Amino acid sequence: MRNITRITIATALASAALLSVTAQADESPFVVRLRALHIAPANKSDAVSVPSLVAGAPALNLPADYIEVSSKWIPDIDFEYFFTPNWSAELVLTVPQKHDVSVKGVATIGTFKHLPPTLTAKYNFNPTGTIRPYVGAGVNLTLIMNVDITVPAALSPTGADLPLSLDNHSLGAAVQAGVDIKLADHWFANVDAKYVQLKSDVKAGQLKVSTVKLDPVLLGVGVAYRF
Repeated sequence: MRNITRITIATALASAALLSVTAQADESPFVVRLRALHIAPANKSDAVSVPSLVAGAPALNLPADYIEVSSKWIPDIDFEYFFTPNWSAELVLTVPQKHDVSVKGVATIGTFKHLPPTLTAKYNFNPTGTIRPYVGAGVNLTLIMNVDITVPAALSPTGADLPLSLDNHSLGAAVQAGVDIKLADHWFANVDAKYVQLKSDVKAGQLKVSTVKLDPVLLGVGVAYRF
């Protein structure tokens, strides 16, 4: 009787392992996702203190966290490759995005564009299940371009419009957590959250006037297709 029980258990375990291998073999290591992504900047900035540079012009004094960058929804696409059933790498891409820059309670002072490709290594907890949660960590490289930011003459320590510039890139860490939910063969719903380190010095000519830490939270929802 014991031998029969052992044989039955061994057969069941072997069958489960075979089904798992078969399920994995039916799925390609390549995944592509399309998401709607909400960017919510933290908007932390150093205080600004620039004395009047010409007679009659005002000093430029702003408290900490008074420089704000607009939040917005954007489209994104990501590509994922599974090296093992549990471990994968994900590359997130989009097109350059335009943001408004404002001084809290005063006025919008300009715009800039940024392109934020992000690469993460991910651990997938339940790679063959219907519900597939994951966590990840990696790096974000944000390219900053088309900066058009100006302090108006009424606020400027020069008494005239004062153009500002930003660093042309930011390199920082990224962490993520999310879940894929299987809807049908190859198709999944996806919910994803990322935190990205992103900062830039703000300069007037060669003078650094502030550092802005955006450190956005990125909340995405969309669909995934596993080939």
